[in-house]
Amino acid sequence: MAENKNPIDYQPERTTVWSFPERGKWATHSPGYRGNFAPQIARNIIQMYSEPGDIILDPMVGSGTSLIEARLLNRNALGIDINPEAVKLSNDALSFEHSSSCKQKAAIGNAKSLISVEDNSIDLILTHPPYLNIIKYSEGKIIEDLSNISGVSKFCDEIEIIARELYRVLKPNKYCAILIGDTRKRQHYVPLAYYVMERFLKSGFILREDIIKTQHNCSGSRGWGGMAGRYKFYLIMHEHLFVFRKPQIGEETSHLKYSMYLK
Repeated sequence: MAENKNPIDYQPERTTVWSFPERGKWATHSPGYRGNFAPQIARNIIQMYSEPGDIILDPMVGSGTSLIEARLLNRNALGIDINPEAVKLSNDALSFEHSSSCKQKAAIGNAKSLISVEDNSIDLILTHPPYLNIIKYSEGKIIEDLSNISGVSKFCDEIEIIARELYRVLKPNKYCAILIGDTRKRQHYVPLAYYVMERFLKSGFILREDIIKTQHNCSGSRGWGGMAGRYKFYLIMHEHLFVFRKPQIGEETSHLKYSMYLK
Protein backbone atom coordinates (compact mmCIF):
# COMPACT_ATOMS: atom_id res chain seq x y z
CA MET A 1 0.00 0.00 0.00
CA ALA A 2 1.36 3.40 -0.98
CA GLU A 3 1.44 6.26 1.49
CA ASN A 4 0.81 9.88 0.48
CA LYS A 5 -1.14 8.80 -2.58
CA ASN A 6 -1.88 12.35 -3.65
CA PRO A 7 0.35 15.44 -3.89
CA ILE A 8 0.21 17.94 -1.05
CA ASP A 9 1.41 21.16 -2.68
CA TYR A 10 0.36 20.49 -6.28
CA GLN A 11 -1.08 23.40 -8.27
CA PRO A 12 -2.24 23.10 -11.91
CA GLU A 13 -0.10 24.92 -14.46
CA ARG A 14 -1.62 27.97 -16.18
CA THR A 15 1.09 29.05 -18.65
CA THR A 16 3.18 27.48 -21.40
CA VAL A 17 6.36 27.39 -19.28
CA TRP A 18 6.54 24.59 -16.70
CA SER A 19 9.21 24.09 -14.07
CA PHE A 20 9.33 21.35 -11.45
CA PRO A 21 12.52 21.68 -9.36
CA GLU A 22 11.21 18.92 -7.11
CA ARG A 23 9.92 15.82 -8.87
CA GLY A 24 6.69 14.50 -7.36
CA LYS A 25 7.12 11.50 -5.07
CA TRP A 26 3.56 10.66 -4.12
CA ALA A 27 1.98 7.21 -4.55
CA THR A 28 4.53 4.84 -6.15
CA HIS A 29 6.28 7.41 -8.34
CA SER A 30 10.03 6.90 -8.40
CA PRO A 31 12.89 8.77 -10.13
CA GLY A 32 14.85 5.52 -10.36
CA TYR A 33 13.90 4.84 -13.99
CA ARG A 34 16.21 7.07 -16.00
CA GLY A 35 14.43 9.44 -18.35
CA ASN A 36 10.90 9.15 -16.95
CA PHE A 37 8.91 12.35 -16.79
CA ALA A 38 7.77 14.11 -13.64
CA PRO A 39 4.31 13.05 -12.42
CA GLN A 40 3.31 16.73 -12.39
CA ILE A 41 3.39 16.59 -16.21
CA ALA A 42 1.08 13.61 -16.41
CA ARG A 43 -1.29 15.04 -13.80
CA ASN A 44 -1.56 18.41 -15.56
CA ILE A 45 -2.24 16.87 -18.97
CA ILE A 46 -4.73 14.30 -17.68
CA GLN A 47 -6.68 16.88 -15.70
CA MET A 48 -6.73 19.41 -18.54
CA TYR A 49 -7.50 17.15 -21.48
CA SER A 50 -9.59 14.27 -20.13
CA GLU A 51 -12.52 13.48 -17.85
CA PRO A 52 -13.03 10.82 -15.16
CA GLY A 53 -13.80 7.47 -16.79
CA ASP A 54 -11.99 8.33 -20.05
CA ILE A 55 -9.53 5.95 -21.70
CA ILE A 56 -5.89 7.06 -21.75
CA LEU A 57 -3.14 5.48 -23.82
CA ASP A 58 0.61 5.69 -23.23
CA PRO A 59 2.24 3.80 -26.14
CA MET A 60 5.78 4.07 -24.70
CA VAL A 61 4.91 3.71 -21.03
CA GLY A 62 8.37 3.28 -19.48
CA SER A 63 8.05 2.98 -15.71
CA GLY A 64 4.33 3.81 -15.65
CA THR A 65 4.09 7.45 -14.56
CA SER A 66 1.02 8.08 -16.72
CA LEU A 67 -0.68 4.91 -15.48
CA ILE A 68 -0.16 5.82 -11.83
CA GLU A 69 -1.73 9.23 -12.40
CA ALA A 70 -4.59 7.71 -14.37
CA ARG A 71 -5.30 5.44 -11.40
CA LEU A 72 -5.24 8.32 -8.94
CA LEU A 73 -7.43 10.49 -11.17
CA ASN A 74 -10.00 7.80 -11.96
CA ARG A 75 -9.21 7.25 -15.64
CA ASN A 76 -8.93 3.97 -17.49
CA ALA A 77 -5.47 3.55 -18.99
CA LEU A 78 -3.47 1.24 -21.21
CA GLY A 79 0.30 1.38 -21.27
CA ILE A 80 2.26 -0.22 -24.11
CA ASP A 81 6.00 -0.78 -24.21
CA ILE A 82 8.29 -2.84 -26.39
CA ASN A 83 10.51 -3.58 -23.40
CA PRO A 84 9.18 -6.34 -21.08
CA GLU A 85 11.19 -4.89 -18.18
CA ALA A 86 9.34 -1.59 -18.51
CA VAL A 87 5.98 -3.37 -18.63
CA LYS A 88 6.79 -5.20 -15.40
CA LEU A 89 7.88 -1.95 -13.71
CA SER A 90 4.65 -0.27 -14.76
CA ASN A 91 2.40 -3.05 -13.54
CA ASP A 92 4.31 -3.27 -10.26
CA ALA A 93 3.88 0.49 -9.81
CA LEU A 94 0.09 0.04 -10.01
CA SER A 95 0.02 -2.29 -7.03
CA PHE A 96 -1.23 0.19 -4.46
CA GLU A 97 -4.66 0.43 -2.91
CA HIS A 98 -6.91 3.10 -4.33
CA SER A 99 -10.67 3.21 -4.60
CA SER A 100 -11.51 3.50 -8.29
CA SER A 101 -13.91 1.92 -10.74
CA CYS A 102 -11.40 2.38 -13.58
CA LYS A 103 -8.74 -0.08 -14.72
CA GLN A 104 -5.12 0.46 -15.68
CA LYS A 105 -2.62 -2.02 -17.07
CA ALA A 106 0.59 -2.25 -19.09
CA ALA A 107 1.25 -4.74 -21.87
CA ILE A 108 4.06 -5.62 -24.24
CA GLY A 109 3.61 -4.16 -27.70
CA ASN A 110 4.95 -1.89 -30.39
CA ALA A 111 3.77 1.71 -30.74
CA LYS A 112 4.09 1.33 -34.52
CA SER A 113 1.37 -1.31 -34.59
CA LEU A 114 -1.24 -1.03 -31.85
CA ILE A 115 -3.10 -4.11 -32.98
CA SER A 116 -5.12 -4.42 -29.78
CA VAL A 117 -6.47 -0.86 -29.98
CA GLU A 118 -9.50 -0.05 -32.13
CA ASP A 119 -9.86 2.96 -34.41
CA ASN A 120 -11.19 6.12 -32.73
CA SER A 121 -11.31 4.53 -29.29
CA ILE A 122 -8.88 6.56 -27.14
CA ASP A 123 -9.77 9.79 -25.30
CA LEU A 124 -6.22 10.97 -24.55
CA ILE A 125 -2.70 9.93 -25.54
CA LEU A 126 0.21 10.89 -23.32
CA THR A 127 3.76 9.66 -23.85
CA HIS A 128 7.47 10.38 -23.60
CA PRO A 129 9.50 8.88 -26.47
CA PRO A 130 13.26 8.28 -26.32
CA TYR A 131 15.48 11.09 -27.58
CA LEU A 132 17.35 9.09 -30.21
CA ASN A 133 19.87 6.81 -28.47
CA ILE A 134 20.76 9.20 -25.62
CA ILE A 135 19.43 6.56 -23.21
CA LYS A 136 19.56 3.02 -24.62
CA TYR A 137 16.72 1.40 -22.71
CA SER A 138 17.21 -2.13 -24.03
CA GLU A 139 20.96 -1.84 -24.71
CA GLY A 140 20.46 -2.94 -28.31
CA LYS A 141 18.73 -6.18 -27.34
CA ILE A 142 15.33 -5.25 -28.80
CA ILE A 143 15.59 -4.49 -32.51
CA GLU A 144 12.49 -2.27 -32.77
CA ASP A 145 13.41 -0.18 -29.72
CA LEU A 146 13.53 3.50 -30.78
CA SER A 147 16.33 4.17 -28.29
CA ASN A 148 18.70 2.11 -30.44
CA ILE A 149 18.48 4.62 -33.31
CA SER A 150 21.25 7.21 -33.67
CA GLY A 151 20.32 8.69 -37.06
CA VAL A 152 17.89 11.62 -36.99
CA SER A 153 16.19 10.78 -40.31
CA LYS A 154 15.58 7.14 -39.43
CA PHE A 155 14.32 8.10 -35.98
CA CYS A 156 11.85 10.59 -37.43
CA ASP A 157 10.68 8.08 -40.05
CA GLU A 158 9.85 5.66 -37.22
CA ILE A 159 8.14 8.43 -35.26
CA GLU A 160 5.96 9.22 -38.27
CA ILE A 161 4.77 5.61 -38.39
CA ILE A 162 3.90 5.89 -34.70
CA ALA A 163 2.16 9.25 -35.22
CA ARG A 164 -0.09 7.75 -37.90
CA GLU A 165 -0.99 4.88 -35.61
CA LEU A 166 -1.77 7.27 -32.75
CA TYR A 167 -3.91 9.33 -35.11
CA ARG A 168 -5.83 6.17 -36.03
CA VAL A 169 -6.70 5.15 -32.47
CA LEU A 170 -7.48 8.61 -31.07
CA LYS A 171 -11.05 9.85 -31.13
CA PRO A 172 -11.74 12.95 -33.26
CA ASN A 173 -11.45 16.23 -31.34
CA LYS A 174 -9.30 14.55 -28.66
CA TYR A 175 -5.69 15.20 -27.66
CA CYS A 176 -2.26 13.63 -27.95
CA ALA A 177 0.56 14.98 -25.74
CA ILE A 178 4.22 14.22 -26.48
CA LEU A 179 7.17 15.24 -24.30
CA ILE A 180 10.33 15.38 -26.42
CA GLY A 181 13.68 17.14 -26.16
CA ASP A 182 16.49 18.24 -28.43
CA THR A 183 20.13 17.20 -28.62
CA ARG A 184 23.53 18.13 -30.04
CA LYS A 185 25.73 16.41 -32.57
CA ARG A 186 29.30 17.57 -33.07
CA GLN A 187 28.50 20.56 -30.86
CA HIS A 188 25.65 21.75 -33.11
CA TYR A 189 22.03 21.97 -32.05
CA VAL A 190 19.68 19.32 -33.45
CA PRO A 191 16.05 20.47 -33.01
CA LEU A 192 14.74 16.94 -32.64
CA ALA A 193 11.54 18.11 -30.97
CA TYR A 194 10.57 20.23 -33.96
CA TYR A 195 11.39 17.44 -36.38
CA VAL A 196 9.06 15.21 -34.37
CA MET A 197 6.41 17.93 -34.34
CA GLU A 198 6.59 18.13 -38.14
CA ARG A 199 5.96 14.40 -38.46
CA PHE A 200 2.87 14.65 -36.25
CA LEU A 201 1.55 17.56 -38.30
CA LYS A 202 2.23 15.61 -41.48
CA SER A 203 0.19 12.73 -40.05
CA GLY A 204 -2.91 14.92 -39.71
CA PHE A 205 -2.69 16.35 -36.20
CA ILE A 206 -2.98 20.06 -35.48
CA LEU A 207 -0.97 21.77 -32.74
CA ARG A 208 -2.84 22.89 -29.64
CA GLU A 209 0.11 23.80 -27.38
CA ASP A 210 3.90 24.01 -27.34
CA ILE A 211 4.81 23.98 -23.65
CA ILE A 212 8.41 24.61 -22.61
CA LYS A 213 9.38 22.39 -19.70
CA THR A 214 12.60 23.41 -17.95
CA GLN A 215 14.97 20.65 -16.84
CA HIS A 216 16.43 20.32 -13.37
CA ASN A 217 19.05 17.99 -11.92
CA CYS A 218 19.93 16.74 -15.39
CA SER A 219 23.04 14.58 -15.02
CA GLY A 220 23.54 14.34 -18.78
CA SER A 221 23.72 18.10 -19.23
CA ARG A 222 26.04 18.55 -16.27
CA GLY A 223 28.47 16.16 -17.89
CA TRP A 224 28.77 18.52 -20.86
CA GLY A 225 29.64 21.52 -18.69
CA GLY A 226 33.37 21.55 -19.42
CA MET A 227 32.95 21.02 -23.16
CA ALA A 228 30.29 23.72 -23.37
CA GLY A 229 32.75 26.33 -22.13
CA ARG A 230 35.59 25.05 -24.24
CA TYR A 231 33.68 24.81 -27.52
CA LYS A 232 31.28 27.70 -26.84
CA PHE A 233 27.78 26.30 -26.80
CA TYR A 234 24.94 26.46 -24.28
CA LEU A 235 23.67 23.49 -22.31
CA ILE A 236 20.21 22.32 -23.32
CA MET A 237 18.01 22.64 -20.24
CA HIS A 238 14.49 22.49 -21.67
CA GLU A 239 12.10 20.09 -23.37
CA HIS A 240 8.98 20.58 -25.47
CA LEU A 241 5.60 19.25 -24.44
CA PHE A 242 3.54 19.29 -27.63
CA VAL A 243 -0.21 18.87 -27.32
CA PHE A 244 -1.82 17.90 -30.62
CA ARG A 245 -5.49 17.58 -31.47
CA LYS A 246 -7.09 15.23 -33.96
CA PRO A 247 -9.51 17.32 -36.04
CA GLN A 248 -13.15 16.44 -36.23
CA ILE A 249 -14.34 14.81 -39.44
CA GLY A 250 -14.75 17.50 -42.10
CA GLU A 251 -13.24 20.23 -39.91
CA GLU A 252 -11.56 23.08 -41.78
CA THR A 253 -7.99 23.40 -40.53
CA SER A 254 -6.20 25.23 -43.35
CA HIS A 255 -5.93 28.38 -41.23
CA LEU A 256 -3.86 26.43 -38.70
CA LYS A 257 -1.41 24.67 -41.01
CA TYR A 258 1.50 25.45 -43.23
CA SER A 259 0.60 24.47 -46.80
CA MET A 260 2.74 21.30 -46.90
CA TYR A 261 0.72 19.87 -43.99
CA LEU A 262 -2.73 20.64 -45.33
CA LYS A 263 -4.94 17.58 -45.27
